[in-house]
Amino acid sequence: MMTSKIGIIAGGGQFPLLFAEAARSQGRQVLAAAHKGETSPAIDQAADRVCWVKLGQLGRIINFFHDEGVTETVFAGAITKTRIFKDVWPDFKGLSLWNKIDIRQDDAILRAVAAVLEGEGIRVLPSTLYLPKLLFPQGVLTKKRPSTEQVEDIRFGWQTARAIGALDIGQCVVVRDRSVLAVEAIEGTDAAIRRGGELGREGAVVVKLKKPQQDFRFDLPAIGLKTIETMQAVQAKVLAVEAGQALLFDCDEVVRQANRAGIVVVGVAEEADGRLSF
Repeated sequence: MMTSKIGIIAGGGQFPLLFAEAARSQGRQVLAAAHKGETSPAIDQAADRVCWVKLGQLGRIINFFHDEGVTETVFAGAITKTRIFKDVWPDFKGLSLWNKIDIRQDDAILRAVAAVLEGEGIRVLPSTLYLPKLLFPQGVLTKKRPSTEQVEDIRFGWQTARAIGALDIGQCVVVRDRSVLAVEAIEGTDAAIRRGGELGREGAVVVKLKKPQQDFRFDLPAIGLKTIETMQAVQAKVLAVEAGQALLFDCDEVVRQANRAGIVVVGVAEEADGRLSF
């Protein structure tokens, strides 16, 4: 049974703010666990109450939710992944969980955190609960369509991205002429685009899709204006994203900027027989 309260475990970007606004419009009281150095200070106004935590303070998040009577939460917003090597301040609960995780990749970590939360009576819901309009649409969004050669690169990049996703490495690859230029790992999508774009020069194709084992409750692929700006800086020409399985922020501005830069943006769906359709 849905309660009037909902929690947000908030990372960076606009997603936590958008979720808070959407949840409050549905009559939910929003309690946010915000991460210092990641979450926008605007969360203080967007949510009804906020608890600021350091990365790794899982026990503090759980205690905050218990104190506020929160039994449902979402993960919204990104955490800079490279911080796990230099800026983690785990409490006892966080450290205990960390020591139990054998493979410290995105999906494994988030699943483990979600399991602890649910063991504490806090159900983790899909972050798109009130924001289905943010899901990436299918089809070519820009005036320019992919060429025959670019479509072949999209197909090649799709297979490669699926393979690295199955290993829980990343969600994005950069390709050109059926050659892999860059694979996203812990550094994130924008850094992978810069590396791949510098190698491919004009003509790089960026493909981003969810991992085969992706839990829809968290860490969905996300695209925004910064993605297009990064592509423009290295003269990459195509952005292909899995339709319905990724988030698209500032859609109108993304399309306008892509059109100005001559970048193709396309939402791709994979059919049951493995064919890709736009």
